[in-house]
Amino acid sequence: MKLPICSFDAKNAVLCPQCEGKISSGILSQSDADASIILANIAKSNKEIENFSMFSCKEFEGNFVLSLARNDIRVIRQSRTLYRLLQDQFKGKIWLVEADETDSKFIEDLFFPTKILSINSVWAPGGVQKTKAVISGKWTSRFPIDTQKVIEIVKNARNLDIEIEFEVKR
Repeated sequence: MKLPICSFDAKNAVLCPQCEGKISSGILSQSDADASIILANIAKSNKEIENFSMFSCKEFEGNFVLSLARNDIRVIRQSRTLYRLLQDQFKGKIWLVEADETDSKFIEDLFFPTKILSINSVWAPGGVQKTKAVISGKWTSRFPIDTQKVIEIVKNARNLDIEIEFEVKR
């Protein structure tokens, strides 16, 4: 298992001076350490998670954005029980994104399994970048993804102003 903190620290839920120093210097966040400990704890009873690679975890108002390897995300998305197991261990909603991905792929991952028709970026006067995502279908009250949370996560994680539209107007 590859984690931002030492495997020994994650398994024992106690940070060594080196990992503690990374957190205090800002190289790692406290949510990186907390998510690593949670994943290591789950891996004790679930062999699928033992091979995961988590690169970072960002927390925004109770939302946890986990940056994982592409294959790990695929494994989680194919198993509802594994997803629920992970979701139950975190205090808020988890969002799965690929590590080192483009802004467009990041937005697509946040909207999974919803189909995104297009993602366009425009530079406004003053050097401000505006991004617009067009979602397939129309918005209903049962739409599974909180679009306001996605807007906040994209703003906090990538510093992008995003506007979300649906293909069919209400």
